Amino acid sequence: MLVDSHCHLTAEAYREDLPAVLERAWQAGVGHIVVIGESPKAAAAALALAEGDPRLSATAGIHPHDAADWSVARASWLEAALGHPSVVAAGEMGLDYHYDHSPRQAQQEAFDRQLQLATRAGKPAVVHARDADEDVAAILGNHPGAAAILHSFSSGPVLLRWALDRGHYVSFSGMVTFRSWTLDNLIRVVPADRLLVETDGPYLAPVPHRGHRNEPALVQHTARRVAEVRGVALDQLIADTGANAARVFGRRVSG
Repeated sequence: MLVDSHCHLTAEAYREDLPAVLERAWQAGVGHIVVIGESPKAAAAALALAEGDPRLSATAGIHPHDAADWSVARASWLEAALGHPSVVAAGEMGLDYHYDHSPRQAQQEAFDRQLQLATRAGKPAVVHARDADEDVAAILGNHPGAAAILHSFSSGPVLLRWALDRGHYVSFSGMVTFRSWTLDNLIRVVPADRLLVETDGPYLAPVPHRGHRNEPALVQHTARRVAEVRGVALDQLIADTGANAARVFGRRVSG
């Protein structure tokens, strides 16, 4: 089963034609979409979508851009959200030192606390890492019971190997099709049982759709490119990544 492991389906970019977007995904062979809830508002919308269609599931968390808003109330909200069976992961959470929309200390504190709550709930953490590899590893290392998904991976080999040595998952997005992509060697070293694919829609549309809105149907381009780099058949890549999604996100994503 082809799984889009990370898509922001509640984004404004899909407001006008979401039913058509979903129909194109199903027609393209996508079997499940993990809808990212990177804020309380987005998580509520993601959960509403997931409750209406078993081919969708939701996450809940606070994006590092909004980490300055972390509070006791946010922690209570997330703890409750993670108890819902349609919420299959915590996040998107992590560190972004490229934009620094929130102070770095606030990002670190929110990331650490969300990992604690994810571990307590027995659900994986969807991790955003940008220009912060060392601190991402350090904070993840404080939570050995956590299962992490390094989403839309474009970090360096040190973080990749550190994460793989600890059994975490790595997800690749449409960036792997870009002319500027130079990390094919990292695609090859991810074990077949730790690999995922995603759109990160509406962002990062793959070639030949770059410059346009991304959507779940286009995850097939990412899967095809990853399969080519790894030297495996597309059907095998889809089977492996689908099985991995079911393993890390749980029974709801198993089809």
